[in-house]
Amino acid sequence: MKAKLYLTRLLIIAVYTIATTQVFAQSEQTFTVSQLIGTGNPDIVGETYTSKMHKDAKTAFLKMKAAAAKEGFDIEVVSSYRSFQRQREIFESKYNKFTKQGLSPEQAIDKIIEYSTIPGTSRHHWGTDIDIIDANVPRPKSVLQEKNFHGNGPFCKLKEWLNKNAESFGFYEVYTDNANRKGFEYEPWHFSYAPVSIPMLKAYRALDVKAIMQAEKIKGSDFFTDQFIAKYRKENILDINPDLL
Repeated sequence: MKAKLYLTRLLIIAVYTIATTQVFAQSEQTFTVSQLIGTGNPDIVGETYTSKMHKDAKTAFLKMKAAAAKEGFDIEVVSSYRSFQRQREIFESKYNKFTKQGLSPEQAIDKIIEYSTIPGTSRHHWGTDIDIIDANVPRPKSVLQEKNFHGNGPFCKLKEWLNKNAESFGFYEVYTDNANRKGFEYEPWHFSYAPVSIPMLKAYRALDVKAIMQAEKIKGSDFFTDQFIAKYRKENILDINPDLL
């Protein structure tokens, strides 16, 4: 009887070990360079600029949206998946504008990256990140401003709800208001779906960002020195909410 019980326990341990190994293996996701820099991603679902997301992020978002609706909020996505080409258009438009105003290429780039990413480096390329507001309140002329999410701002109540509930759906604020954080300015509207964005960031860190940007001949990329890239990588890509690292 004891021998039979012992063998049964060994079998249970063996089955558990195999199952755990399989789950771990499935969690080790791999991503193509195209997925990581926004030139192509088969996991993106949705038809419009504000509805396109990674399929898993979309499922989680709809659950969060439904929960918020029960509390009187209508979460509206104003920006979600953004392709490499779209980010390029944004970046180069600002680069042209600022250099025409008399800024040097280096000054123009520094001004752009206060809020906007360099093409190929945006978290929005992954389909995991969303910029959100509350559609149930009067819409200010410019929605994505810090003042709208705090104090008496129109989206302050939604922000309070997100602070309490977003993480339970897998969404985390990316660019926090931590005074010691570098890189992009505080964005109380920007949330990321951690279960997918964390492994994507891990894979992204292995890329040669400078080589990719120069190969794509992005305007201003001739001024992306090794020192600039190292600083941009450290501050703009990696100095984020530590829960997303």
